[in-house]
Amino acid sequence: MNTVQRGKLAIAAAAIGVGLLSVTGCGFVNAQQTQHQYSASDGVKADLGQLQLRNILIVASGEKEPGRVIGAVFNQGTSDATLTISGANGSQTEIPVKANSETYLNTGSDSAILSSAGVIPGGLTPVTIRSGSDSATINVPVVDGTLPEYKEYLPTPSGSASPTSTESGSASPSATSTESAGAGH
Repeated sequence: MNTVQRGKLAIAAAAIGVGLLSVTGCGFVNAQQTQHQYSASDGVKADLGQLQLRNILIVASGEKEPGRVIGAVFNQGTSDATLTISGANGSQTEIPVKANSETYLNTGSDSAILSSAGVIPGGLTPVTIRSGSDSATINVPVVDGTLPEYKEYLPTPSGSASPTSTESGSASPSATSTESAGAGH
């Protein structure tokens, strides 16, 4: 190999080295998204003692209208629990969750209605969640029936399921400030 060929080889090796450094440097400069935990849904998540709340949100047609809490509650404990959700203007609902099981709040038998959503759809409303001696305040998104997947969960002003719902008379009969959720599993 002559001097010119060695020079070209050295330049090519340097270019490849710089290219490899620029490709592998992305992980050094930018945060890895797989290391960041977040709620990959419209709702929020929260852990409260033995209960894990996932994809929790409120469906309502307006700020002062009844709001239906939907999502899932998982009980990792060995004893039954009751989740109490307190929202705006003294509205409250209770959700029984059996031990080592889950309760889905998007089914007719487990509906949870608050008498007031607290904010206009598109906003976040602070709600207090309680189970036993554990409590926390979380900001829960409020959505309306604009998206078809939420339209069936809109409560009517009386608190029952909306007329377009595919569920049959499964929501709470009235929207008082202390409502109980339906029976669990």
